Amino acid sequence: MLNDPLASTLAKILNADKVGKKEVVITPTSKMIKMVLSLMNDYNYVGAVEETVNGSHPALRVNLLGNINKCGVIKPRFSTTQKEFEKWEKRYLPAKDFGYLLVSTPQGVMTHLQAKEKHLGGKLLAYFY
Repeated sequence: MLNDPLASTLAKILNADKVGKKEVVITPTSKMIKMVLSLMNDYNYVGAVEETVNGSHPALRVNLLGNINKCGVIKPRFSTTQKEFEKWEKRYLPAKDFGYLLVSTPQGVMTHLQAKEKHLGGKLLAYFY
């Protein structure tokens, strides 16, 4: 049993991308992992995400584009307000306007830029650039 499936997923993706693989199979899956991968897909960090069945277990097949420099989870999952995003950007992202923080808000998982526009805070989940 995994302690943090999201951290395992992002580590698998980063490792496969570094060695030049074209796709990676992610198990176990969850709604949170699917939302994070769909956001990464929206910003062209990963390619298409397909749901498949690996034996009797559901799996996600992720096509890699080679665009990921780094990705990871933020532990502990810090609570943040809309005004504190700049502090977290400085801590986890390499430069201003480069990369994204993923935030779990009452309106769902979104990037820190979307949360700023909607004036929402939440819990920090992950980052990628």
